[in-house]
Amino acid sequence: MAETKPILEHGGNLDAAAARYGIARAQWLDLSTGINPCAYPIGEVDAGLWARLPEAGAEAALTDAARAYYGVPAAARVVAAPGTQALIQLLPRLRGPSRVSVIGPTYAEHAHCWRAAGHAVAERGAEAGFDPAADVCVVVQPNNPDGHAIAAEALLAEAGRRAGSGGWLVVDEAFADVMPEVSLAAAAGAPGLIILRSFGKFFGLAGARLGFALGDAETAAMITRALGPWAVAGPSLMIGARALADGDWIAKARARLAADAARLDGIVTAAGHRVVGGTDLFRLVEAATPDLHEGLARQAVWTRAFAGRPGLVRFGLPADAAGFERLAEALAAPAARAAS
Repeated sequence: MAETKPILEHGGNLDAAAARYGIARAQWLDLSTGINPCAYPIGEVDAGLWARLPEAGAEAALTDAARAYYGVPAAARVVAAPGTQALIQLLPRLRGPSRVSVIGPTYAEHAHCWRAAGHAVAERGAEAGFDPAADVCVVVQPNNPDGHAIAAEALLAEAGRRAGSGGWLVVDEAFADVMPEVSLAAAAGAPGLIILRSFGKFFGLAGARLGFALGDAETAAMITRALGPWAVAGPSLMIGARALADGDWIAKARARLAADAARLDGIVTAAGHRVVGGTDLFRLVEAATPDLHEGLARQAVWTRAFAGRPGLVRFGLPADAAGFERLAEALAAPAARAAS
C-alpha cells in the first residue's frame, strides 16, 4: 500500500509566519515564492462563467493559445490541468512500480509524489548525470532553486533512450517563461518526453490553478482521462487564453523581471551576501550570516529557507520600489546582519 504523502514545506504560508512571529499578515513583505509579484491584469470576467460548467470551446481556445505561446508542434498535444502540482501528483499514478531518478536538489514534491505512489525513488545531482537504470527521470528546467539548466540535446537524447523501453523523461518547465531558450516545448511529442508548464508563476496568477502537460497523443489521452471532465474552471480557461495571447504584456513583463532581478542582486550583494543562482523570478543567495532568514522574518520580510541546507535563502522579487527599499533596510538592520 502506498504511503500517505506528507504535506511539504513551501514558500508562502503567511498565516503560519504571522502566527509564529506575532506580526499581522498585512504587515509582511512576502518574498518567499517565485511568483511574479506584478500579475497579469485579468480585466472583465464574464459572471456567467461562475454559474455554468466549463465548455469545450473555451478549453480549446486555451490550449490553442498555449500551443502558440509555448511553440508546441502540431503533432504534439496540449492538456490543460488545474495547476502543475496536480500533474506532478497525477503522473506517478499512471504507470506501474518504476525506478525513478530525480535530478536535484529541486522542488521536493516530485520525489515525494513518486514515493507516495509506491515507486522506488533516488535523487542525484546534475553533475552525476542520468541514471541509466531508471525507468523515469525527472528534471526541473530551469531548476528550482538554483536556476541550473541542462543542455536540450542531452535531455532529448535521454528521452529517446527511455522511450524504447516505455520509460519517461519528465521535464518540469515551471520557470521557463523567463528562460524560453532552455525550453523543450518545440520538441514536445517526442517519444518518452512529458513537459509540464506552469501558468501562474510568470503571469502572477497562481490562484487561477492552471498548468499544462505537453506530450504525444497517447500520453496526452492518458492524462486527459485521468483528469476527468471539467478539470479547469471556466474563469481560468478564459483568463489563461487571454493572457497567453497577450504578446505585448509578455514582452514587457520579461524585461521588467530581468531589470528587477538585477536590482535585487545589487541590494543583496551590497549587504554582503552572495547570489549563487536563480532565474528572473527568484534568486538563490548564500548568506554571509548564519540566520539571515530568521533575522529578516523578525522584520516581517518572509523569504524561503531550506531544511538541511543552512546558509541558503531564496528571495522572490518585491513588487515595487517601496518593497525594494524595505528589503534593503531590512538587510542593513542588525537583526539581519547578526541574528541570534
